[in-house]
Amino acid sequence: MLKVLGRVSSINVRKVLWCLDELGLGYEREDWGAGFRSAQSADYLQWNPNGQIPVLLDGDFVLWESNSILRYLANARGGEALYPAAPRARARVDQWLDWQASELNPAWSYAYLALVKQQPPQPDPQRLAQGIATWNGRIAILEAHLAQHGPYVAGERFSLADIALGLSLHRWRSTPMERIAAPAIEAYLARLATRPAWACYASDATP
Repeated sequence: MLKVLGRVSSINVRKVLWCLDELGLGYEREDWGAGFRSAQSADYLQWNPNGQIPVLLDGDFVLWESNSILRYLANARGGEALYPAAPRARARVDQWLDWQASELNPAWSYAYLALVKQQPPQPDPQRLAQGIATWNGRIAILEAHLAQHGPYVAGERFSLADIALGLSLHRWRSTPMERIAAPAIEAYLARLATRPAWACYASDATP
């Protein structure tokens, strides 16, 4: 039985759970992280020395990093529809998974923490304004891409990239700040909302 370690309020845990649902896989989940068992404990650090969630346990195989877990699940459990085997189609999915982790995620860190988590409780106005502008700038890249190349991020079919980016866009749309106009993204999110897992992992209670 697959086991996921991490609290469901984590965006990175929700990526993995959404993928599992799309693949129709059974799993167990244990709460770890803020408010639950500490991911800094010795017990948890044996699985992930970075002290981050989630971790996937597949028998004696241990894997961390959420996007790597998505790829593993698709490769190991018949998920070619989400992660195609053809080199160019797969590279396009990888491109956007990597962009989500390396470009989009760092862009929202200060603004999201300040506006949603109130960390810090009195944010620096200049840093906050810059953070919002940077976040919107990354979103503008995705908006232009979807307007030209949609309906999904990697082409005509829903893929792992849409799981990662769909949840990131839900976070952007749920954060109380001034956002750029993004009609292609709004249409894209409406398409994602037709998938049953969207209601589970992109609800208003889980930005």
